[in-house]
Amino acid sequence: MITAEGYVPVEGGRLWYQRAGAGFPVILIHPRPWDGRIWDDQFAPFVEQHDVVRYDRRGSGRSDPPAGTFSELRDLLYLMEELELGRCALVGCGSGAELALDAALASRTLVDALVLASPDVSGYRWRDRGLPVFESEVRRALVSGEPEWAMDMILAVWAPPGLDPNTDARVRLLAVENLEGLATWDAVVEAPPPAVDRLEDVSAATLVLVGDRDLGEVHAIADLLAERVPGARKHVIADADQLVHVRKPERFNRLVLDFLSFRV
Repeated sequence: MITAEGYVPVEGGRLWYQRAGAGFPVILIHPRPWDGRIWDDQFAPFVEQHDVVRYDRRGSGRSDPPAGTFSELRDLLYLMEELELGRCALVGCGSGAELALDAALASRTLVDALVLASPDVSGYRWRDRGLPVFESEVRRALVSGEPEWAMDMILAVWAPPGLDPNTDARVRLLAVENLEGLATWDAVVEAPPPAVDRLEDVSAATLVLVGDRDLGEVHAIADLLAERVPGARKHVIADADQLVHVRKPERFNRLVLDFLSFRV
């Protein structure tokens, strides 16, 4: 497998990326607080059929931290342009799915397919009033120098320990390595135009995936996407939380690769 990796210049910094394979291009967009390594179970299998790119979002992994306010949406569009991907598919999980959807609305001629796993949607107002309290407590723990406590809270909500201790350890380690900057994230990232009021405008073929153990609010968002995005298909993956691609990689990979099989 021939692999290229390096950095793409963006406003005020650089994004690290890795690319391999041939065929219809696919970009993997990780959730926070993880980085591109969270796609380890997808990269090699996807490369067998596609030209695959994974990257570390600003402030994650090997990419530069924010030097000031910036736009994750512009970062992604710059990456797509710099790598000359042309028409492509975006596969995102959690906040990565939110970013993928924003990009599909911003560049409809380039984003031909979407896989939205455990999705959030920009502009969506969560009905669960406990979320702001949770986010406030995480920020307080980080600011007060209690990263382990912050990590415990994040994992308890989004990726509670499962049946595989090795997977749990990897999930925790990657998250711990990407906690820095999380407390000030909202102050430096520019909000994109809300997607929640424009779901009917999505022209990309769309697959929505959600784990049966994910939060009820995430299931509500998945249902909203399935109802309002034209032609969207939804699947529930058993025995999985927000990190559906980590908990059930074989099932996730089969669903996604089958969905993308007609893209040429």
